[in-house]
Amino acid sequence: MDLNRRQLFKAGLGLSAILAIAACGDGSSSDGSGGSPQRGGTLRIGAIGKSSKTERDPHATMSNESDFLIMSLIYDPLTVPGADPNVAPRLASKWESDAEQRNWTFTIAEGATFHDGRPVTADDVVWSLRRLREVAGETKVPVSSVDDIKPVGTNAVVLTCAGPNSQLPLLLRLMTFAVPKGTTDFTKGIGSGPFRLESYNNGNARLVRNDNWHGGAPLLDAVEVTLFESPESMANAIMAGQIDVASSVGAVAGRTAEARSDLQVIRRPNDVAIVIAMRTSDGPFADPRVREALRLAVDRPAMVAQVLSGYGSVANDILGTADPTFDSSIAQRKRNVDRAKQLLADAKFDTGKTYPLVTKQEAAGEVESAKVFASQLEDIGLNIEVVVQEANAFYDDTWLKAPFYTVNWGTNDSVMFFASKVMSSRTKWNETGFKDADFDKAYADALAAPAGVKFTEASKAIQQIQYDRGGYIVWGMADGIDVASRAVQGLPKLGGYGRVQLERVWLSS
Repeated sequence: MDLNRRQLFKAGLGLSAILAIAACGDGSSSDGSGGSPQRGGTLRIGAIGKSSKTERDPHATMSNESDFLIMSLIYDPLTVPGADPNVAPRLASKWESDAEQRNWTFTIAEGATFHDGRPVTADDVVWSLRRLREVAGETKVPVSSVDDIKPVGTNAVVLTCAGPNSQLPLLLRLMTFAVPKGTTDFTKGIGSGPFRLESYNNGNARLVRNDNWHGGAPLLDAVEVTLFESPESMANAIMAGQIDVASSVGAVAGRTAEARSDLQVIRRPNDVAIVIAMRTSDGPFADPRVREALRLAVDRPAMVAQVLSGYGSVANDILGTADPTFDSSIAQRKRNVDRAKQLLADAKFDTGKTYPLVTKQEAAGEVESAKVFASQLEDIGLNIEVVVQEANAFYDDTWLKAPFYTVNWGTNDSVMFFASKVMSSRTKWNETGFKDADFDKAYADALAAPAGVKFTEASKAIQQIQYDRGGYIVWGMADGIDVASRAVQGLPKLGGYGRVQLERVWLSS
């Protein structure tokens, strides 16, 4: 496989919810009792990573959250996610398509300059996108070849899609970092983002304010990023006052911090989905009646309480819960043990066998979710054996192959992302082997429709089909949990990787 799920997941992180620049419903937290925003100070922030896996290339696959945070502060992507709409400008100040929605023109923001003073030009952006397309493939730049990325004058670029694609601005979010044309040495970190790299040491970095940033100078003087190998070590650091923010530290630290008057807990709703994948094309779960039975067997409030310690919400078997077009009119699926048993009987499902559910210790609570789910399925007569695999073995041996396993996603602001990457018949990474002509038609209709009524209708059709006969059990959404000093104001509150955009954060005295 030329792109494994680790790479796809990181590409997905580039499609997750990120703060929009300026003040256009950006999802940042209120300033509480901190008063008016003020300039100055150094923010010390911790992020998870492995020192053996550090990455300096902004176009490479990044497995460390700490690296991704650093890159997002140094470099500008063309677009970033927002609240509603869920795509907002960054390096590209505007974009427009032709009538067929195949040719998209992105205009570079006025006044955008690199940290060494050079203006950002169309040639720089084209070179960066072509390099990203060559390094990471179509997942990050969804055009057929590098020849489909061309300059238009000095301040715009045009991308040509193979077919109509109304979602291209969304699909370019965050990972389309621009660098000066010809750059191959990234140790100096020359970008055009809100902060400049001052020093770097094995995953730890100090960044200083870019007073010339085209989006307006940040309020902070500097940001110091510290790599932590585990959430536990990062939690200890925030409790001891060694850092000001523990990014995505988890529910256990959140519970502890709630009792501290000097700390605050930032909850980012719709942050991570930990879901059960059932193979639909063959195997024991190919019958849609069996899949519905398993969905009806889940006690969703109990899962949220036990697995997420209450830091989350009940979900409804649809991925993309924070999408502005999310269809809340679809009836919330509730537990119905009797109906589940009847469906299994109708499908002549063999309840005498034991069915392995493969999981791994990747997302917080993922293994626990499998165990709680397995215990709940005992009530409908199913015997489930939870098998915990090492993550690398999981992606080599289980993902895309096994009939029953857990996956996790942090890109829940886009129904179209999941339709494109893991559910359409044409994707290479169809996690549940889902092949559905009606689904594919609704997906094609959405791509061809501009924003508005027709697109919303197509998006809702995608969701309804997933709800009725898809291969996922989406039982709940986990909140993202950041713990911060009370002095920290304006932290992002959007789900997913919105936490990396710190240009509007400030420190109260």
